[in-house]
Amino acid sequence: MQGLVIKNTGSWYTVKTDDGCIVESKIKGNFRLKGIRSTSPVAVGDRVQLVNNQDGTAFIAEIEDRKNYIIRKSSNLSKQSHILAANLDVALLVVTVNHPQTSTTFIDRFLASAEAYRIPVVLVFNKTDLLNEDEMRYQQMVMNLYETVGYHCLAISAETGAGVDDVRALLKGRISLLSGNSGVGKSTLINKLLPTANLKTAEISYAHNAGMHTTTFSEMLELPEGGWVIDTPGIKGFGTFDIEPTELSSYFKEIFEFSKGCRFNNCTHTHEPGCAVLQALNDHYIAQSRYQSYLNMLEDKDEGKYREAF
Repeated sequence: MQGLVIKNTGSWYTVKTDDGCIVESKIKGNFRLKGIRSTSPVAVGDRVQLVNNQDGTAFIAEIEDRKNYIIRKSSNLSKQSHILAANLDVALLVVTVNHPQTSTTFIDRFLASAEAYRIPVVLVFNKTDLLNEDEMRYQQMVMNLYETVGYHCLAISAETGAGVDDVRALLKGRISLLSGNSGVGKSTLINKLLPTANLKTAEISYAHNAGMHTTTFSEMLELPEGGWVIDTPGIKGFGTFDIEPTELSSYFKEIFEFSKGCRFNNCTHTHEPGCAVLQALNDHYIAQSRYQSYLNMLEDKDEGKYREAF
């Protein structure tokens, strides 16, 4: 049988077969993907081939070639990766400028990883209904920054429903990943898009202005207008995985564009003479926050240190 992995609980995988059956399956202990050191080789969104067991369950025998996938460093096993999802048409990164605050460092790490694996990203700024005037101005400034770089941005309130139709239009007919920090309102947004999902939501911790996990595993939810949305557990940090320092500038769109004017082909954009990126930074064509994220990733890709500083 062939099918689509629609849920990963860590020990079991739920597969929707091509003839519409829902099958619970496992992987054999020696199942590994070539070239990927992962905490789990199978991801939500994978197309797989199954072999039936007599008890009504199945083993995943093969993973079909992926169009793409998005990966992060495992939070407790730094030498291994965690594949968030596979075969994506778009990733929606839900962010909030307050309640809780999403750092631009986190946004930039996510964007760079998505660029590395060829996944388009839309930034969804949620909880606009909770923002005061200063916060609204700051949000608009951040949206302008990322739109200038080349990322589509939406401002919404999942709580009130404002802007949710714009998100719905983006998701129609696509396989989409919904990601972001804990507490930014992903579950509330999915409940608005798909009321039958009835996902659990939680108040944020106002003592730390941080979210609490409500989703504990990745799951694909089928949308009534066509397409699938993948809900993932909220993540505090986004450690990049297997991105070489020489490649990193390619995953920051504006840095890559200006780097074409550098004097040296192997320019790191940190100190070299004739560096067009440093000149663009000095001329304010590259945002200081984006350049600082680039430096942080270039100098320290240890997620453990990043998470402590987050």
